[in-house]
Amino acid sequence: MILEFDRVCKSYGAIRALDGLSFRVDRGEIVALLGPNGAGKTTALEIALGLRSCDSGHVRLFGSSPRSAAVRRGLGATPQDSGFPDMLRVEEIAWYVAQHYAHAAPVAETLDAFGLASLSRRRAGTLSQGQSRRLAVALAFIGAPEFVVLDEPTTGLDVESRRNLWEVVRRAGERRSILFTTHYLEEAQALASRILVLDRGRLRFDGDPATLRGRLGTRRLSYVGADGPVAVTLADSDGYVRNLVTSGAAFSGLEIAPPSLEEAFLSLTGGNV
Repeated sequence: MILEFDRVCKSYGAIRALDGLSFRVDRGEIVALLGPNGAGKTTALEIALGLRSCDSGHVRLFGSSPRSAAVRRGLGATPQDSGFPDMLRVEEIAWYVAQHYAHAAPVAETLDAFGLASLSRRRAGTLSQGQSRRLAVALAFIGAPEFVVLDEPTTGLDVESRRNLWEVVRRAGERRSILFTTHYLEEAQALASRILVLDRGRLRFDGDPATLRGRLGTRRLSYVGADGPVAVTLADSDGYVRNLVTSGAAFSGLEIAPPSLEEAFLSLTGGNV
């Protein structure tokens, strides 16, 4: 077991950010933490990283308190917002972070893996938003940690850059556990072996993407009829198709698909995004 939350509560004045939250991350898992704004995701990550303490409940990181500096040496993290000294070069920033770990990965190798080798001599102040974000994510892995926590790792990246970064993270995840938050449901589906859905500080779902979609119990059916395209969402798709065929109505291009991850997510959170 890498991380365990056991009935964790955290409040900020009258606001209950976490309300009895319990979950765990095991070795080798890539877990996505989803939820609408204000769901408690960032608070949960800050507690996991030892940056905040909980009001009640228990949190264990590698079997000990995440408030321990010695325990946190097994961590790598990328916060939601990051910034670097403008005058430092990319390789200097990477080297500096690597010095905080006993068994860091080679700096040049890490920069190359994240598509930053050609930028190693560039000063941080000259990087684009996307390049700066890639550097922030690379730094989470440079210490060769057992556990990586990423808060909105692909914020500011275009679609192609996001997908390239997903592939790097997926390869890196073969050797370690990862917990990440994202607003991109496609990202959660592409990367995560398990999804947690958090809403108003409570865990609403814990399972794989296919199970989350299956929670709706419906399917999306589309085809082209005599009067044009038709799209419906219904529980009994088989019955609908039988009736369509026996009716003798002309149709083509029939497609039946499970509900999207986004539809399942919205159903759990009451339509919040």
